[in-house]
Amino acid sequence: MIFSPLLVGIRFWVFLFQMAASMDNVRGLALALSSSFFIGSSFIVKKKGLKRAGNYGVRAGSGGHSYLYEPLWWVGMITMIFGEVANFAAYAFAPAILVTPLGALSIIVSAVLAHFILKEKLHIFGVLGCILCVVGSTSIVLHAPQEKAIHSVKEVWFLATEPGFIVYTCLVVISVLVLIFVFVPCYGQSHMWVYIGICSLTGSLTVMCVKAVGIALKLTFEGTNQFVYLQTWFFTVVVVICCLMQMNYLNKALDTFNTAVISPVYYVMFTSFTIIASMIMFKNPVDFVVSLCPS
Repeated sequence: MIFSPLLVGIRFWVFLFQMAASMDNVRGLALALSSSFFIGSSFIVKKKGLKRAGNYGVRAGSGGHSYLYEPLWWVGMITMIFGEVANFAAYAFAPAILVTPLGALSIIVSAVLAHFILKEKLHIFGVLGCILCVVGSTSIVLHAPQEKAIHSVKEVWFLATEPGFIVYTCLVVISVLVLIFVFVPCYGQSHMWVYIGICSLTGSLTVMCVKAVGIALKLTFEGTNQFVYLQTWFFTVVVVICCLMQMNYLNKALDTFNTAVISPVYYVMFTSFTIIASMIMFKNPVDFVVSLCPS
């Protein structure tokens, strides 16, 4: 069968209509989409703030933090926080394997704004890459498996302490440390994948912990306090640490490389590692792979 983007688009909207049967999924989808607009535009505002800060201080790409005194960077940061809060809330309502791919919209937003505001030209291969990101994400959303209901943070903790996910976490931590102490000094300024790799690997753990904290907040608002458990606070601390690390190295990447290229590459790597982490933690690799195969 010849691939038709129109057919994929129709199937995607039919899928969203069918999802209306679950109000939690509708809320999650709405939050994820609004998050993409905020995050996509924040890349541009932060980039302008970083460039302006670099004119009177040490650039972020060289290890400086003069951008902390630049109001425009803070505007971009606040915009990103709004987007991340919406994204955070989305994980409480919808499966991570469904929410994360919807971030593809942020690629389009940042690429278009970078073209008109930052004057960063996106070549034909960049355009093709963005299209493939969106098509791939749509395919994942259309075939996303159902995630089992979780009624307590302790259930997430049980999943997170299973041997498979512990091994994955150890591999991520070791890989991040190697990238920071071995590759960043030698290749950080010339190879984009070093900074993006750190952000993406760390981000996969962030998403799993955000899922736990989001569930804790949702259940707490429903009347079952989850903040009496130490596990909830552990997940919260991990989220804060990982987010600070991602922010630091994402600033370095934005200050050094083209925004229109950073956005899709970061999205693809981040989404890939998140899907892997989600399949390992929630034990649904077979359902996901089978759902992607033609019947």
